Amino acid sequence: MKLIIATIKPFKLEEVRRALTAVGVRGMMVTEIKGFGSQSGHTEIYRGAEYAVNFVPKIKLEIVVPDTMADQVTDTIATAARTAKIGDGKIFVLDVAAALRVRTGETDDDAL
Repeated sequence: MKLIIATIKPFKLEEVRRALTAVGVRGMMVTEIKGFGSQSGHTEIYRGAEYAVNFVPKIKLEIVVPDTMADQVTDTIATAARTAKIGDGKIFVLDVAAALRVRTGETDDDAL
């Protein structure tokens, strides 16, 4: 099993969710986060005053999938989230040692 962690722009969430559902992803965890990467934030003007925005709003997705789906899910996220502008996000893929569905006691792939 693989844990896929992706950060995307907030307005791309619904598009990514639809694309993932279409390829067979049955669940995901979504968190609103703030962060910065190579862009290191930006400046904005509000009521005539300029101020720095050091942390940019992002959405973090966490998805656990069988090993066989990891590449497809990663490609799907990258395609659906891409705007070709700075700050599109990052995707990380990690190994998952075990999974357990609390309600039924199912483990590993059956728990997904």
